[in-house]
Amino acid sequence: MNANSLVIAVDSSTTSTKAIVVDSGGIVVASAKVEFPMSTPKVDFYEQDPKDWWASTNEAIGKAVSGLSQKDRERIEFVCATIQRQSFALVDKNAEPLRPGILWLDGRAADQVHKYGSERVHEISGFQPDTTPSIYKIAWLKENEPESLQAAHKIVGVHGYLTYAMTGEWVDSVATADSLGLLDSAKLEYSDELIDLIGIQRSQLADLVPAASVIAPIKKTVLSGWGIKHPVQLVASCGDGQAAALGAGAIGTDEAYLNMGTALVAGVHSPNYLTADVYRTDIAGIPGQYVLEIVQNSGAHLAGWFRQELGDPALGGRPDPALDAAASKVPAGCGGLVTMPYWNAVQSPYWDPIAHGAIVGLAGAYGRAEIYRSILEGISLTMASNLRQLEESTGVPIKSVRVMGGGQRSTLWRQIMTDCIGVPLTACETEEVSAMGAAVIAMSNTDAFDSVQDAAKAMAALGGTSEPNQKTHEIYRELAEIQDQVYPALKDVMVRQYEFSQKYPLR
Repeated sequence: MNANSLVIAVDSSTTSTKAIVVDSGGIVVASAKVEFPMSTPKVDFYEQDPKDWWASTNEAIGKAVSGLSQKDRERIEFVCATIQRQSFALVDKNAEPLRPGILWLDGRAADQVHKYGSERVHEISGFQPDTTPSIYKIAWLKENEPESLQAAHKIVGVHGYLTYAMTGEWVDSVATADSLGLLDSAKLEYSDELIDLIGIQRSQLADLVPAASVIAPIKKTVLSGWGIKHPVQLVASCGDGQAAALGAGAIGTDEAYLNMGTALVAGVHSPNYLTADVYRTDIAGIPGQYVLEIVQNSGAHLAGWFRQELGDPALGGRPDPALDAAASKVPAGCGGLVTMPYWNAVQSPYWDPIAHGAIVGLAGAYGRAEIYRSILEGISLTMASNLRQLEESTGVPIKSVRVMGGGQRSTLWRQIMTDCIGVPLTACETEEVSAMGAAVIAMSNTDAFDSVQDAAKAMAALGGTSEPNQKTHEIYRELAEIQDQVYPALKDVMVRQYEFSQKYPLR
């Protein structure tokens, strides 16, 4: 191994797998992407064939490597795969799936959240009672498909499944297995209390190794299929959210990352295990650290919804420069119009699966531009409030934010976000930032770097910085005080609305 090493990094996400070949400078020398389907057999059910997780990974790596010279192929030393979190499969002794894999966005386990979720579960696992962690969906299987759960040789997340496919060993990283919701995250090991809570066996779970550690050599048959003739080893990864922080170089306790994607995800690293209502606690890709992660379901998806349903029909929901231009002329705060952006329920800070959105203060003076800007402000004010609560929990002021995702490409939304948060936002120029985070972890095992932190600093590609307007920031702080009152005032109303919707469904 030497400073001229190359690594293969994989991001196995919800509908596609990306593979990149990266050098120690963070330069992507080859890449490929393979898509795969997702099924929705019932309302709130989201499933996949686990075989697609491996088939797409195998194909994407093969395509990426095929574009390299033989000399460059010989430089490849490690593979590391970050993954979609909270998605899992039940498999037999031959790794054959016993049923479709259940995905992170699956909402079937709402009843199990109420039945098994508690502050105690949050304290142990780091995850609030919510439909996202796998533990509640495993409980759903226990109650609805007990024969499948009992027959399972392993209950395994995407990383553990890929590890077996590449090495033949049932091993998982603590920083990916944590999203099952079955770990005592402070101790970095499975929790007997949580395993007993839902009635499974410890033997049904993969063995655990630290993040960034070398797991095992990749099987020769697998390497041969990629056109690689020399030994290559697999490195334990972390979830895609934690990996994005590494790919953006956001490793300090005062450096936040913010992914302005379909959903909004933000967070900071912490050397200590902490829990709070506003964030969930992930095990970091940096050994011995954690990521305190804010999650907002409605991000760019909500802006796209407005453009799709209420925007220019000819654009089909795509970005609309004319709408952005009109919204940019609307004064900050939209005259007091307040949007509670919970179109897809709410995670941080309330974790309420039946909450929905609201636009409060509508009047005849408001048009498309005002409502659109209010939606962008509502999302951004919520993120700013969440980050302030995170700061209060850690006692560490956030000095900078590394921003990524498609939403940052909107000059309007990015400036609104900057003004709401009140600290500079620096763009991460890396297109596949989660995959780059996996590359950082892999590269930390070469002679090029002494640690994951050193690799993250060197390999991050940063762009321009947007500065907050202090006057506008003060306007948004005042508006935030109004917005913070909306959810508590409407909570009981939304319960009644949910009960009504179950009795008289829209579809």
